[in-house]
Amino acid sequence: MGYYKYVREFWREKDENWEELQRSRLIEWRRQPVVIRIERPTRIDKARQLGWKAKKGFVIVRVRVRKGGRHRIKWHRGGRKPKHAGVTKFSPGKSLQWIAEEKAQRKFPNLEVLASYWVGEDGIYKWFEVIMVDPHRPEIKSDHRINWIVFQRKRVFRGLTPAGRKSRGLYNKGMGAEKIRPSIRAHGRRGK
Repeated sequence: MGYYKYVREFWREKDENWEELQRSRLIEWRRQPVVIRIERPTRIDKARQLGWKAKKGFVIVRVRVRKGGRHRIKWHRGGRKPKHAGVTKFSPGKSLQWIAEEKAQRKFPNLEVLASYWVGEDGIYKWFEVIMVDPHRPEIKSDHRINWIVFQRKRVFRGLTPAGRKSRGLYNKGMGAEKIRPSIRAHGRRGK
């Protein structure tokens, strides 16, 4: 077996050694900022699978996102809240992974999000590592396998990353998926 297969099995089986390592990592990660740039990926196999390369122009960012349901925005100060208008227990239209990618994009506006993957969670937070690419570097522009990203600006806000495409339902095809293309909103407008 190759090195990456051992790493993949270590993350898949989650034995006692993995739990002990994760516990010590999460204690450290909780004290760090919400969005932090890191030297190298925690899950090297997953990062390589999603397109990361150990060369200039590729950046790894770890993002912390709060778990749980969402709240509706606060009511205006003078008004009254209607009796049946809910405030809590709203599920967002985006996955937490997509929200993490957007946080990374806002922190580093000169980079582009390529993909992301899960690295850990506790009772309050989830952590994702986001692979970002600098589209202005000559190393990226000259690499024919990744230079397509130069022409896709702010792709994470348009739902073009793997997490965004999954949230939009684009991995479902055929029967039962008629209402999701080109988007749910566009399908609603089509009948008018």
